[in-house]
Formats: sequence, C-alpha cells, structure tokens
Amino acid sequence: MVLNNKKQTDQFKSGFITIVGRPNVGKSTFLNQVLGQKIAIMSDKAQTTRNKIQGVYTTDDAQYIFVDTPGIHKPKHKLGTFMTKIALNTLNQVDLVLFMVNAEQKIGPGDRFIIEHLKNVKQPVLLVINKIDMIPKEQLLEIMAAYHKEFDFAEIVPISALTGENVSTLLGTIHSYLEEGPKYYPDDQVTDHPERFIISELIREKVLVKTREEIPHSVAVIIDDISKEEGKDIIDVQASIIVERPSQKGIVIGKNGSMLKDIGTLARKDIQDLLGSKVFLELWVKVVKDWRNKQTHLNNLGYVEKEY
Repeated sequence: MVLNNKKQTDQFKSGFITIVGRPNVGKSTFLNQVLGQKIAIMSDKAQTTRNKIQGVYTTDDAQYIFVDTPGIHKPKHKLGTFMTKIALNTLNQVDLVLFMVNAEQKIGPGDRFIIEHLKNVKQPVLLVINKIDMIPKEQLLEIMAAYHKEFDFAEIVPISALTGENVSTLLGTIHSYLEEGPKYYPDDQVTDHPERFIISELIREKVLVKTREEIPHSVAVIIDDISKEEGKDIIDVQASIIVERPSQKGIVIGKNGSMLKDIGTLARKDIQDLLGSKVFLELWVKVVKDWRNKQTHLNNLGYVEKEY
C-alpha cells in the first residue's frame, strides 16, 4: 500500500481545458487570475476575446493548459462566425470543458444554445458560476438548481474570478479530472502565443476601454515592428490600429491626437510589465473598409483557426 501511495504522489498530470460561455461572463478574467498576469484582455464589452488564448499553469504535480475561447453569440459578420466556430470546435479537442456563466444573469437562449452542444461532448463538463461576489450568497443554491435541471454537469463550482474567491477550489476540482500526462511546456511559460500577439491584444484592450461605445468591435491591431537597439535599454514597438471607417479613425486619434496619446500611455504600461523593459510605443491608425467581412483581411490580421 505504501508503494502505491508513493506512486500516486509522484504522478504528474496534465491536460487541455477549454473555457466556454456567453460573452462577458469573465473567462479572460479567470485565466488572468490563475496565471497571475495578463495574457487575455478584459473589457465590459461583449465578445472581447477573438481567438483562442492558450494559458499554461504549471504546479509541482500538474500542468493545466487552458483555452480561453471567444464568447459564443449569434454572428453578424464573418469575424463573428469565425469566433463562434472556434469556440464550439474546442469542445472535442480537449480533456475537460468548463462552462462559465454569470451569476447575475438568468439562464437565457445563449446558455441553452451552448448546453445543446455540450450534450454531444464526451469529456466531463464542469459548470463554473462566476461573479458570485455580485450576488447574495443565498441565491447560489437556486442558480445551481436551475442549471442542474438543464444539464447533468460533472461538478458545479461557484467562483469570483475577479476577487479569486474559490478559484483554488476550482483548480483542485480540475486536478481531480486530469490524467497522467507529460509536461507540454516549460515551467516558466504561461502562454503559447508569441509576444507580438499579446502586445497587439493589450493595445486593442486600451482602444476598447478609452473609446467605450464610440468604437464597436470593428478595431484590430497589427504589430508592425518590435526592435531593440544594441546598447540601449529600451524596446521600440510600432503598431497599427485598424478601423473600418474614417469617422472611427477620427475618434481613435481624438482632438489634436489626445485619444491616441491616452491609448498609447495605458498600453505602454502593460507592455512594459509584460516585457520587463522600458518601451517606446508608436501608434498609427489605418482605415480598412469592412475588414470583418473579408476573409483575406481576417487572415492577414491573424484570425486563422488552429487546432490544439
């Protein structure tokens, strides 16, 4: 018996875990909370995440590879179709599925749409009820019962991704479902995305934060160049903010360039935290008409599906 216990203790587990849910339920917030740093952008606007963000969390005995997907929604353009497709396609490419919902919202058509797809999934599905810090605790049992009627979840775990409440419990629950496996990534790696991608996402986040409702999700960011001169302790980053209309370009630039300056100031701070170095950030704004409906533009901007 002692030998068996020792073998279990030494066993290393790993697995791929996808996070699905309606837009703006806190998937990216949860991922950043687990990793202890920002790799996925956060906004109170729906559909912020556009591509699968793969986050890697490694402990002494396990490696969790999280796939943060775009919020599943009814598409209104080719970009929206791409976003919904890649979110649903992850369901059968992983070892475990986390279905995240917002405790403040009642079950709606969007949740039931996702649940219908979950019925065809062979892997265990955990229901994660997020934002419990925003509701009275006595409402939790009612919410849990309502979702249990819709689907036979393997586990139901309430959390607050923002405050970290019960996140360690969720990680422990996930650990119990992981199987013995290899260490796919080095201990210090937290994402499979290159720095260019994360930098572009950090800039896009600041555009969404600063422009609020004035600029919908018709904005993208391309990193034109990242360089560092020999002997200098500063990294030069040049990026283009892509919008669909000249009027949007004017909003992003702002009066006398004030909006673009504010975006750059906020983005530079996050980029410096990411790179651990001083950063000189140059931003341009370009108009590419109707880019979200043109496959060539989507491909050029990096919206190309890949499997894990």
